Amino acid sequence: MPVPLRPDLDAPQLRAVANKTKDGPQARRLLALAAVYDGATRAEAATIGGVTLQIVRDWVLKLNACGPEGLIDRTAPGQPSRLTDAHRGAIAAVIESGPVPAVHGVVRWRLVDLCQWLWEEHQVAVSKQTLSRELRAMNYRKLSARPRHHAQADDAVEAFKKASPPAWTRLRAKRPSIPPGSKSGSATKRASARRTS
Repeated sequence: MPVPLRPDLDAPQLRAVANKTKDGPQARRLLALAAVYDGATRAEAATIGGVTLQIVRDWVLKLNACGPEGLIDRTAPGQPSRLTDAHRGAIAAVIESGPVPAVHGVVRWRLVDLCQWLWEEHQVAVSKQTLSRELRAMNYRKLSARPRHHAQADDAVEAFKKASPPAWTRLRAKRPSIPPGSKSGSATKRASARRTS
C-alpha cells in the first residue's frame, strides 16, 4: 500500500506554492506530488520528478511530516566537533603560557605538537587540519619569525642601514636644469614615408 498523502493539502495548493518558490528542486517535488493529488500513479509522479518510486515515497513522508517546507534541501549538519569548550580553554591556556622545553620537548608550539598534547592530556585525537581550523576560530594565527643566517654580522647590517653618503646628494643638487628655450622635450615631428621606386 502506498503511503497516503496529507488530507489538509490538495493539488492547487501545492501548485500555488511551487509557483511562488525560488527553490527549483522544491518546485519539481511539489509538482510531482500535485500530480498524485490529481489521481496520477506514483510511477507517473516519479517520471514527472525524474526520480525513482522510493524517492517519491520519501517526498510523501517529508510532505506529511513538515508540509511543503519539508521538501526543501537542507545542508547536512556534519560531524560534531570533537573539541569541547573545556578543551578549547585548555588549548588557549597552553598556547598563552608557551611550551616548557624540559616538559613538552619543544621550544615553540606547532600544530602537530598541540595534537600530541591533546592526545596525552585529554585523549582526544584530532588532525592538524581540524586543529588549525579550531585555532583560527579562536582568533589564533600562525606566526613565523624572519629567518636569520647564522653567520650574519650585526655591524654589517647597521652599516647598510645608514643614510647615503653626502657626496651622492651633492651630485644630485648640482645637476643642471633645462633652460626654458630648449628644444629638449618638444613634440616630435612625423617621419616622412619611405619612398619606393
